[in-house]
Amino acid sequence: QVQLVESGGGLVQPGGSLRLSCVVSGSIFRLAVMGWSRQAPGKERAVVAVITNSGRTNYADSVKGRFTISRDNAKNTVYLQMNSLEPEDTGVYYCYLDTLSGRSWGQGTQVTVSS
Repeated sequence: QVQLVESGGGLVQPGGSLRLSCVVSGSIFRLAVMGWSRQAPGKERAVVAVITNSGRTNYADSVKGRFTISRDNAKNTVYLQMNSLEPEDTGVYYCYLDTLSGRSWGQGTQVTVSS
C-alpha cells in the first residue's frame, strides 16, 4: 500500500514563503500523477496544483504565478513552493497520488498565513 508523508507546513507572515514536501513510498511514484490540494476552514478540499509523470503542470487560478509544483523521481518526492503567501492560502495542504487504481492521500500539513 502506497504511503504519502507531507512536511513543511507552519506559520508564516503575509508575503512570506514556504516549501511543502511529500515523500511517497514505493516505485509507483514514477508513473503517477501527483498533486496538492488544500482545505481552508469551513470550505471543501480543492486542488491547487498538479504535475504529471512527464512533468506537465497545472494550477488553480488563485495560485498561478505564486506557487510552483515540482517532482524529484529519484527521491520519490513532490514539492510545492509557495511564494507571496496570502491569508487566503491558510488551510490544511494534502498531497495526493493518482494511478489507474485510484487516488491516495497524505495526512495533511497545516499552513497558516497570518501577521
